This record gives sequence, C-alpha cells and structure tokens, in this order.
Amino acid sequence: MSSTESPDTRAALPVPPAGPGPRAGGAGETVRSVNLPGLTVTVRSPDGTAPGRREGSGPREPALFVHGLGGSSQNWSALMPLLADRVDGEALDLPGFGYSPPPDDGVYSVSAQARAVIRYLDTTGHGPVHLVGNSMGGAAVTRVAAVRPDLVRTLTLISPALPELRPQLSAVPTALLAVPGIARLFSRLTREWTPERRTREVLSLCYGDPGRVTPEGLTSAVDEYARRLELPYFWEVMERSARGLVDAYTLGGQHNLWRQAERVLAPTLLVYGGRDRLVGYRMARRAAAAFRGARLLTLPEAGHVAMMEYPEAVARAFRELLDSDVTEKTADAGRS
Repeated sequence: MSSTESPDTRAALPVPPAGPGPRAGGAGETVRSVNLPGLTVTVRSPDGTAPGRREGSGPREPALFVHGLGGSSQNWSALMPLLADRVDGEALDLPGFGYSPPPDDGVYSVSAQARAVIRYLDTTGHGPVHLVGNSMGGAAVTRVAAVRPDLVRTLTLISPALPELRPQLSAVPTALLAVPGIARLFSRLTREWTPERRTREVLSLCYGDPGRVTPEGLTSAVDEYARRLELPYFWEVMERSARGLVDAYTLGGQHNLWRQAERVLAPTLLVYGGRDRLVGYRMARRAAAAFRGARLLTLPEAGHVAMMEYPEAVARAFRELLDSDVTEKTADAGRS
C-alpha cells in the first residue's frame, strides 16, 4: 500500500462498551477515527478479547459490521467479542452517525453509505471481509456485495432494509422522517421528552422485548442519546438518511436492491426477528429466495436488532456460515 493510500488514523482510545444491549461492561473497546477522501469515519473494535491467531490456524480473517438508521458502531458491542476468536472485527460509524462527522458532500443515500464502506475497505486494504449489516446498513452492504464482490468473503444481513411493497404500519412513522420538515417538527413536539423517555421509545420500537436491556445498558444508551441530541446535525442526518432509504426503495433496473441481491455471489446468512416492527418477518422468505443459496435464521422472539437481543444465537449462525465457507473452499481446492 502506498503512502498516499494509507488512512490518516488518530491515536486509538480505549473506551468501555456502551449502547442498549443485554449487558454492559466487559473487556472494553478501542475506537479510532480514520480520515478518508471526502469523509471521516469512526471505527470500533474489541480490545484484548482474543489473540490474533486461533490455535492451529492462521491469522483471523477481517470482518466489518455496519449499523442501521439512527444506530452506531456500539450496536455491535455485544456480538463482536463473541466472534473475536474467529474474526478480526471492526464496526463502522457511518458518516453523520455515532462519532463520525457528516460527509463533506452532505449525501446520505444508501449508495453513498455503500461508497463509504467501499472507500474504507479500499483505503485500508482490509478486503475481502466478512461483511455484516443491520437494517439500513444491511441495504448498504447488499449494494457493496453486488458491485464489489472482490471485497466480500461472506455476507450477513440482520433485518436488512430491503424494499417492501406493503410495509408494516409500525414502520410508517420512521418512514415519515423522510418527509422534509417532519424530523424538525417531531423534535419540537417532543422537546419536553427526557433522553430516558426518548431512549425507551427507541428500544420499544427496535427490541422484541425491551426488558432484556440491563439497567447498565439503559444508562449507557441514555447518555449516548443525550450526547447525540446535542449535535447540530442530528435531525438533518436522520431526515436525509431516511429519505435516502425511501429513495432506494423506489429505484428500478439494475439499481433495485432486490435485483442487486440476486447478483450477490458471497455465501449469505439472513437473520430475521419475529417481533420486528420495522422490517416484516414475512420478508425472510423473499430474501431467502433472492440471495442464492442463503442460510436463514429466524428468531421468533427477536425484534429489529437481533445481534443486540440474542447475540449468542447470531454468533452461532455466523460461525456455521464461516465453517461452511471453509468447507466449500477446501472442496473447491480438492477438485482443482
């Protein structure tokens, strides 16, 4: 890698895990900012949770985790340590989310988010990776896998935001954020809400059972929500990102997300929750048909963020995907 391609990376800061999840605390994480052409992204990884090599194997393969609308890299804090013996995992804050500032061009389309992922992988030279996405991030990484198969070793999608002709009624308020002015109106109508109330509303929308969030996890989530509400661009990013997602639902031709799903060559794992109020559970069947040879994990009690509610179940399915990928490559090598 030439010096012009090397990312400008700030000193890493060890921070404790945060965000709503079934537990808090743990070994800690490392967070760093990476300057890329036209944007800066924050990258989070488990700190000291596993050695760099598994016994009897080579170096761990890289994995990249991408969050959904309104989320951040902290959404993966429960799952990544469970996989640290198998993959060298990193979670990305998409531009404008988490600790990543807005992109220079102010564009928040799904294609722009996919370009951010591609730019990070190209600049750091980490590809091909095991690519994992949730919700809006699932739509973005589907596009990445379709247009840059060289960057993707396997693809895991957790409640991916793929177009639904008849979305659930519970998902309509989120879609309305795409309407110009609605986000600002909502902020004014709810200006008396405390950060705790806002956080509980989000949890009730995203979790199948919000009671799975520990008191420590709730406190961390409230603090993080309060921090982000103070950002001058918070509501603008939410509005433009929601609009970008709605626009992606309407694209036809080769840019249609379902058409791109059919082009994905990487082994794919699909995870759907039976209590998901944002992505219809019924979409699991269509997704399984669209992604060739996909594995499907359905969790009847899970909501929209299965990796936070049921990280152990998601980790087991991910390991099985990796094992099958290794077996297939070994068989291919034998045939050649």
